[in-house]
Amino acid sequence: MRRLGLITATVAAVLAFSLRQDIGVAAPNSSEAYKELNLFGEVFEDVRAGYAGKVDDDQLIESAINGMLTSLDPHSNYLNTKNFDDMKVQTRGEFGGLGIEVSMENGLVKVVSPIDDTPAARAGLKPGDLITQLDGQPIQGMTLPQAVEKMRGPINSDIRLTIQRKGRDPFDVKLTRATIRIQSVRSHIVGDDIGYIRITSFNEQTDVGLSNAMKYIKQQAGNKLRGIVLDLRNNPGGLLDQAVAVSGDFIDKGEIVSTRGRTADDAQRYDAHSGDIAAGLPMAVLINGGSASASEIVAGALQDHHRAILLGTRSFGKGSVQTIIPLPGHGAMRLTTARYYTPSGRSIQAKGIEPDIIVEAAKIETPPNKKGVKVAAASDAKTDDSGDDDDASSSVDPTIMGTAADYQLTRAVDMLRGMAMYNGRMVN
Repeated sequence: MRRLGLITATVAAVLAFSLRQDIGVAAPNSSEAYKELNLFGEVFEDVRAGYAGKVDDDQLIESAINGMLTSLDPHSNYLNTKNFDDMKVQTRGEFGGLGIEVSMENGLVKVVSPIDDTPAARAGLKPGDLITQLDGQPIQGMTLPQAVEKMRGPINSDIRLTIQRKGRDPFDVKLTRATIRIQSVRSHIVGDDIGYIRITSFNEQTDVGLSNAMKYIKQQAGNKLRGIVLDLRNNPGGLLDQAVAVSGDFIDKGEIVSTRGRTADDAQRYDAHSGDIAAGLPMAVLINGGSASASEIVAGALQDHHRAILLGTRSFGKGSVQTIIPLPGHGAMRLTTARYYTPSGRSIQAKGIEPDIIVEAAKIETPPNKKGVKVAAASDAKTDDSGDDDDASSSVDPTIMGTAADYQLTRAVDMLRGMAMYNGRMVN
């Protein structure tokens, strides 16, 4: 049996997987483990025989397995046959639902990132939002797969989400489910000299999409092209091999990322191959609290190799690797098996990637108040240990991303033009 290794921010994320070998681990005190399994069998039979309501055997077993896995960490869980099939569809870049990447935090569903041009993005959901109710039913008590399942449904059907957001009272958002087709790479020219490339997720088409985007930009800008902005904001992650490929497109040689598990045999290293599709042009990478997992691999690699300057706010901090282990006839389980490290050896788990230049999502003026005391700017916002910014200004409005109203993009463009003037170069 082959196991599928993946990096993901969420159970609903576009998932990352690569082939891994079976790992045999000797089980100490196996006799004691079997005794505990006997205990489970006794409890199972007592529930079947004595519970006041009707119980479903398959549901009991599934819940027991899922409880074991979810108790390990927020990213390990059981996928029944339907959820496993859905996961495989998602990696191809098309799936049904709301277009929202989520994880679990303190018993609530946490928004990692809305996907561009989806019901979630159009409704204004933001990274860090907590979903407390679905159609009036509290999330507390649900597992993450159960909550995700309730958010899915027939196309054009409605669902009401109750949102808890820092700085305001809870509010409801009505969403209409839709077929989510992800165009993971988008691009255009800013002015006539800066290429803008946004990667919304890492699916099977991302590296090809990036190559096509670079060709388009070079054709449009000609010999005026001065720099590239790579936008990874609100990118929840995806396929590991695509993150490695995208990083390698801009890095000529050296390590891109490594993963380390329980034993030395679990370690893997991914290296770049020769060639830079941007031909050495200055690069800026935009990140924020919605940049997670595979997008953090790319940002960390480009930062460590000094290939790009990172602007924005601290990334999500999801640096663990999950392995999808198929269970023939019973779906699969997702198990955390390793952590990944940037080329300099940094683990970003629960820490995130710090940008080289902190730029909040919106420019906030700081006029003096009536007492002559300066009001704090957005850049003064503090962050907690979870990596989430306390100030909502760190979350960019998806509807303005890539437009003239995008303050972070404007700062990146200004920086690249300044670098081009300083270097006195324009690359064909």
